[in-house]
Amino acid sequence: MTRAPRLVATDLDGTLLRPDGTVSPRTAAALVRAADAGVEVVFVTARPPRWLQQLAPHVAGHGVAICANGAAVLEVGTGRVLAERGMSPEVVARIAERVRAAWGGPQAVHLAAESVDGFAQEPRFRYPHDEPPGTPVAVRIEELLRPATYKLLVRSTRLVTPTFCDELAVVVGDLGIVADSGASGLGEISGPGVTKAATLADWAAARGIDPADVWAVGDAPNDLSMLGWAGTSFAMGNAHPAVFAAATRRCASNADDGVADVLELAGALAEGVLGSSR
Repeated sequence: MTRAPRLVATDLDGTLLRPDGTVSPRTAAALVRAADAGVEVVFVTARPPRWLQQLAPHVAGHGVAICANGAAVLEVGTGRVLAERGMSPEVVARIAERVRAAWGGPQAVHLAAESVDGFAQEPRFRYPHDEPPGTPVAVRIEELLRPATYKLLVRSTRLVTPTFCDELAVVVGDLGIVADSGASGLGEISGPGVTKAATLADWAAARGIDPADVWAVGDAPNDLSMLGWAGTSFAMGNAHPAVFAAATRRCASNADDGVADVLELAGALAEGVLGSSR
């Protein structure tokens, strides 16, 4: 691996971000170095747009994030949505009804939604983070849908097993894509064909960047599509076993600044320090 990448695509939680959710000084410096060397860095995350504001000070001039598992492309520094692939209210309603019918009705299935306008939920949806002030709540999520829903979030009273998301995918069928971001008992549904890889591929193609010139870094099952598409893929030291099996290389954990290792290598190759043959 002697050629510098043109693009590094990195997940955030469990990957670029340390366990406490911060960007380490070393990683921040590596982001700047890579950008200065001409390597484009794109954040590719399950996070919705509203969760990306805290990263603005660290993105230098390359501040683009593919967020919500591929449903939107965001200019992090300004919050401007550059592209979106959300689900229509009709599609979300069909998915909601299908899941309720399969898993015990509205008493057993609890839903929430993410859109460009933020978060909305049913009253019994268990949110693992602090709810935004003024979060809209309705008995059925269908009452709160915006024109484009980035993610439909699903929790259930059924027994949570390691195959929760796989079971949900069977129920959803061809109506959407179920992603597993590593949160126990949480399914994240995007529209048909919407994945991290699909949106990243579109972004790269628009800039004339071939998959062979892309390095991708991730830790969770929802990163698998991106890791499989990129020419070179890195599994974090703290990665899910499926990610270890799929990636072509490994790096240190997020606690040990594994992404900084990758970015520093990319920057050194691009600068010619390590003899890039690009």
